[in-house]
Amino acid sequence: MKLSSYKILLLVVLLSFISCKKADKSETKSILNAKNEIEYANSLAIYKYEGFSIVKVINPWPNAEKDFTYILKEKNSAIPDSLKKYNTIQVPLESIVVTSTTIVPYLEMLGVENRLAGFPHTDYISSKKTRKLIDNGTVKNVGQNEKLNIEQLIEMNPELIVTFGIDNNNPMIDNLAKSGLKVCIQADWMEQSPLGKAEWIKLYGALFGKEKEAKTQFDAIIKNYKEALDLVSTKKPTATVLYGSMYQDQWYVAKANSWVAQFLKDSKVNYLWSDTEGTGSIGLSFEKVLEKAKTAQYWIATGPYKTVAELEKINPHYSQFDAFKTKQVYTFEGKIGATGGTIYYESAPSRPDLVLKDYIKIFHADLLPNYTFTFAQKLN
Repeated sequence: MKLSSYKILLLVVLLSFISCKKADKSETKSILNAKNEIEYANSLAIYKYEGFSIVKVINPWPNAEKDFTYILKEKNSAIPDSLKKYNTIQVPLESIVVTSTTIVPYLEMLGVENRLAGFPHTDYISSKKTRKLIDNGTVKNVGQNEKLNIEQLIEMNPELIVTFGIDNNNPMIDNLAKSGLKVCIQADWMEQSPLGKAEWIKLYGALFGKEKEAKTQFDAIIKNYKEALDLVSTKKPTATVLYGSMYQDQWYVAKANSWVAQFLKDSKVNYLWSDTEGTGSIGLSFEKVLEKAKTAQYWIATGPYKTVAELEKINPHYSQFDAFKTKQVYTFEGKIGATGGTIYYESAPSRPDLVLKDYIKIFHADLLPNYTFTFAQKLN
């Protein structure tokens, strides 16, 4: 029996449709079966495939109404049709603009700091290596975080701008995208786990084709962090600790699930607000803090103070704390870069192992007799 031309055409279309559906199912199954390369960070996921990676940035700011998905496409490779609806970034990058100092150490650890083309308010950067690039004009000042110079960025035409949002209203980010600039949202600041925050180096490893180097760097940090935990494994958390300082009329103490509180817990001390659930910090009156922490043995002050006398000059009531009287007051924010940036803010997120060792040196000095503080300083 002969088939008419129409029936033959219908059969070909039907077989093609079935074939495509099978391919789609196979593609979807392959994507679903991929392993997330991220172990500790909650806001980042990376799925690696032959020729491309899928990057997901989850919960990029508090109460975020959407997540972000990016496809990192290697040169001369193809991506599945089902992924073409997402923003595609060709990698490895040759140029990048970032808007947070916390990213600068990741670039340096991967040896790609010379691909940094711009940064807003470059005075905030303290790293000597990157400051040389700023001084010789390689890294341009591109305005302020909340008001980037879009005309300058269009002229520079970086391959990617990595920035962040703080809530669901982000007109600057929207304007960058409308101007045709490639934008990637990062959310390392949302991480509360010390190792989770540091694991964001893997995003930059993926962006610059340095995945192996990023893993090697992060694995070394994990190893160092765990060795520091082992040092205090038999210690009892008996020493009492006060954290923070007055800002205007409020004393902001870190909540129990915050990044800072996790360091205090890991260094085996009795943090006095460890029962205050939540992340971030809570504002309290001076009287409330004094009532609870007057006899605290240690005080980790926030601010670039050098001496307890300087503290007392700012607020004479500080002298009522026992830790002030015994001069057991420390700060992590006293080391300032050449142009005024705070070194701790820039480098601590990428080196939690060194932050933890500083805390252990403060509270259990006998365990690290020859260790020199990286960030912490005792107020004279």
